[in-house]
Amino acid sequence: MTGRILVVDDQPLNVKLLEAKLISEYYDVLTANGGAAAVRLATDERPDLILLDVMMPDMDGYEVCRVLREQPETMHIPIVMVTTLSDSADRVLGLEAGADDFLTKPVDDLALFARVRSLLRFKVTFDELRLRFGVYETAQLDAIAPVWKEPLLNSRILLLEDFDSRARMIDKALGKNHVIVAVDDEKECYEIAEAGDCDAVIVSLSLDSIDGLRVVSQLRSRPKTRMLPILVLVEEGELERLAKALDLGGTDYVMSPIDRNELIARTRMQVRRKRYQDRLRSNLEDSVSMAAIDELTRLHNRRYLGTYLNREFDRAREGEKALSLVVLDVDHFKNVNDTHGHAVGDEVLIELARRMKLLTRSSDLPARYGGDEFVVVMPGTDPKVAQTVAERLRQGVADGPFKLSRSDVELDLTISVGVANFDSSVENPDDLFRRADEALYKAKNGGRNRVVCAA
Repeated sequence: MTGRILVVDDQPLNVKLLEAKLISEYYDVLTANGGAAAVRLATDERPDLILLDVMMPDMDGYEVCRVLREQPETMHIPIVMVTTLSDSADRVLGLEAGADDFLTKPVDDLALFARVRSLLRFKVTFDELRLRFGVYETAQLDAIAPVWKEPLLNSRILLLEDFDSRARMIDKALGKNHVIVAVDDEKECYEIAEAGDCDAVIVSLSLDSIDGLRVVSQLRSRPKTRMLPILVLVEEGELERLAKALDLGGTDYVMSPIDRNELIARTRMQVRRKRYQDRLRSNLEDSVSMAAIDELTRLHNRRYLGTYLNREFDRAREGEKALSLVVLDVDHFKNVNDTHGHAVGDEVLIELARRMKLLTRSSDLPARYGGDEFVVVMPGTDPKVAQTVAERLRQGVADGPFKLSRSDVELDLTISVGVANFDSSVENPDDLFRRADEALYKAKNGGRNRVVCAA
């Protein structure tokens, strides 16, 4: 996997060594010789990963990390601190500042590149979501940014561990801010993880009767759990197993003997990344829905209707299949707005949309074209059936008054309906729509509250 990596260190020799190693693995490398330069480069160039020294004269690595995590445009970039500091307190301080990892020099190349691959893999996922949602706009980035500062109370962590004393220690360490669900059975682990309410999974690689690496691989490959953060517990010195776990899909790790504060910091980071990812996905789904659904009636909108009708028209023409189109509107709808106000008019449209959903078939697509004009696309429907459905719609509106509870108004309303059917003389979707629209106007001119089929 390729990627652009920013190497930050005030010692030129250290920069050159890391740069050479990364280039040999076919990564593109940017370099900065201090904290301030690192912030500028990260903001302007948006690298895929940052390898960051801690001890620098102008701005230390902790401050750089905090600044980048505060900026919406850089907060998602993975950061690995690579430093000569080896004390546990320094490591925890780096993690709490927002680093994804804290590696002590001299760094084992196997562990380093496994970590780089793991973080780049998840950066790609984040970037795809951000790109699809269009969150490179400042306002959208600012809207998502608060997730990094939100409290993590009651986040749910699944723990797979069969060593009771270690499970109790982890529960005690994390239990203040997280709900720990501890299991020692592989099948149960998958079932709970797939239920969809976990923020992260912690998997021990020292299980007696379960292959922890297989569990990591399974969790990453299953559709319902493939995006879950997986933090692995690994014995000190087992770098090959750690590298394998990261390559299989692990997102972070804690070495034994477990440092309580480090465990808390790493778990917190994984939960924050999961929530950031969930927020992106939720906003993406909302934006997709907004692009296809009419906000008032919750029917499909004109934009989606156009795409859908074009596709069904092509299918009908290529496969010589039936296709019908219904266009309808509310009789004297202007009088409703003029007499009762636009709020009542909106309620009428909402109720009409509700009835359309009930009175059309599952294969039909009801949509709002605009104003009080609605359309129903009927794939695979011949003229006789289309007329029957259209008549059912007309009758379903005329037979029952519109009882508008929010405005305490009851109205007797009718609709006029035009129907058109695909045949060899219909040149394109616009032609089909034009024929249905002309039939609708004939229904209007013929006295309203009726169905007219195009000749």
